[in-house]
Amino acid sequence: MSPSPDGPDEDHTAPAGVSEELVEAVGGVTAAFEVIEHARGMLYAFHRLVGRADKELAEALDQLESAGRPDLAEALRIGVVGRNVLDGRWTFQLVEEFDSGYYTAFADAERSVRDATMGGRRHVFEAQLKERERTRGRAGHEARPAAQHEREPE
Repeated sequence: MSPSPDGPDEDHTAPAGVSEELVEAVGGVTAAFEVIEHARGMLYAFHRLVGRADKELAEALDQLESAGRPDLAEALRIGVVGRNVLDGRWTFQLVEEFDSGYYTAFADAERSVRDATMGGRRHVFEAQLKERERTRGRAGHEARPAAQHEREPE
């Protein structure tokens, strides 16, 4: 039996026999991973910002040199431009190490929990929360996009 068009689709419904307690626990694992996704985005933002600052500093040092202070420009070029942000590492190396280590381990663990408990389905807890919180029959509170309703067999 397919889910009602006025409810979550099958991809967001708990498999038969799965308890609410397990759905909530798996939702917590996913929520923790979403924090890591946010942190990863911030790490990439850090990577981009440090790179931009290094480039802007190099351009400013060209101006400083043209303005008659080649001594200061050269001192900063030697001391700051191209400098490692951590021991032996530029930010791209931090991103790569994070991605291939902690991030991948966490992503694999979260996926394995969903595979073992929810048949790989994502955001089952959130779909249940949406069902509890939305106002049925009210515009803007639909269970899913109208295009999905049209595909559902009656």
